[in-house]
Amino acid sequence: MVKRELCVREAEMAFPAAQSRAVSLHRSASGGIPLRPFVHQVAGHTSILSYDSETICKPLIRREQRFYQSLPPEMYPFTPQYKGVVSVGFEQTSDGSPGLVAYPYLGKDDNSADVDCDHIDNDSTFSQIPSLVSVKRALDYHENLENRATCVQNIAEVSVQLHIETQVTVHVKCNATDSTVDNADDDIRNSIPAKKVTWNPWWLQCHVQQLSRMWLEAQDRKMFNFLLLENVVSRFARPCVLDLKMGTRQHGDDASEEKKARQMEKCAQSTSAQLGVRLCGMQVYQASTRDFLCQNKYYGRSLSLDGFRASLLQFLHNGQRLRTDLLQPILLQLRRLHKVLEAQPSYRFYSSSLLIIYDGASVTDSSQPLPSSSSPPSPVDHVDVRMIDFAHTTYKGFRNDAEVYDGPDKGYIFGMQNVIGILEEIYHQNM
Repeated sequence: MVKRELCVREAEMAFPAAQSRAVSLHRSASGGIPLRPFVHQVAGHTSILSYDSETICKPLIRREQRFYQSLPPEMYPFTPQYKGVVSVGFEQTSDGSPGLVAYPYLGKDDNSADVDCDHIDNDSTFSQIPSLVSVKRALDYHENLENRATCVQNIAEVSVQLHIETQVTVHVKCNATDSTVDNADDDIRNSIPAKKVTWNPWWLQCHVQQLSRMWLEAQDRKMFNFLLLENVVSRFARPCVLDLKMGTRQHGDDASEEKKARQMEKCAQSTSAQLGVRLCGMQVYQASTRDFLCQNKYYGRSLSLDGFRASLLQFLHNGQRLRTDLLQPILLQLRRLHKVLEAQPSYRFYSSSLLIIYDGASVTDSSQPLPSSSSPPSPVDHVDVRMIDFAHTTYKGFRNDAEVYDGPDKGYIFGMQNVIGILEEIYHQNM
């Protein structure tokens, strides 16, 4: 990856008053905060960027922002902390390459805009994954940034696409200039074809696609608005992340007929219809080889019921053993979240995901009894469960939405019940 020498100084971020805190940040020459790709992104269509070690940012969608601002307190432990909004624009870095830089939010009456994410929800856009060399060359491009058309053309030309099949192993080293493809020889418990990488390749394709699209759309002094959110994997040395698309319905109430039909087809042809959940992406740290085993959303859509169960096993396997020590804390947190969601009448979390996270560097065994729903909550440092992505969430009285629902989100809860049930089976069969 490109390494840049940047000056470090103490700064204070303009968060909402209740969340203000001092952070140590890298400043650009103009005083903005250079943003870097978030390398632990396992799913999604837009690039997640790192603001600092404890904060990520993503393109602002007003509905999602308002939802974070109106969260019921009981959902706080199960969602990322909302930290405000920043304005993001392109800036020439010290080595002449184009980069994204964050500045204090300028407000709605300026030359900033929200990034429109809906129109890139198209599988053909992400049918291939760029190699590391494409990102390195795109970020190292040294031409004058005012020559926008030339820059985009060059980014497109150097983005040599590498199609990654599920039957191959892809070795991506962070200090390499390219990717190499070898035949898979995975000897893990469930024999599911997967990819072993030092960094999850999903962030690569998202970042290159978004960087070039934003550059093409940018006008003189044009800024884009991004949400600041808690980096929920910041405390993990080797974050293992499972992204589950929850619910039996994925389209929001405002979806076009075309998008509605497309989302319904995805649900019908995947485990979403049968289980209320499908695998959207994951990375699992392999202790023996010190790399990550990764799966993406296309693989997740192809899974049968047995395949989905096997994927949960795979997520809990570190290449040497099944992490049975994780089952109790994961189940405890899932049960707590299940109880919270059952008490949220009229909420619908369409197209929301559930993250299950643990630290692959933690290697402790446990043989305690399976927790019940009445087990008292206890802090578990090496496991986390969070809901994310609320661009299509609604509830009674929210933003004057015309469609109002009664009772809790049964599709989401159905999916949670099935995940809990499968993990319980894994527990009983392996303890």
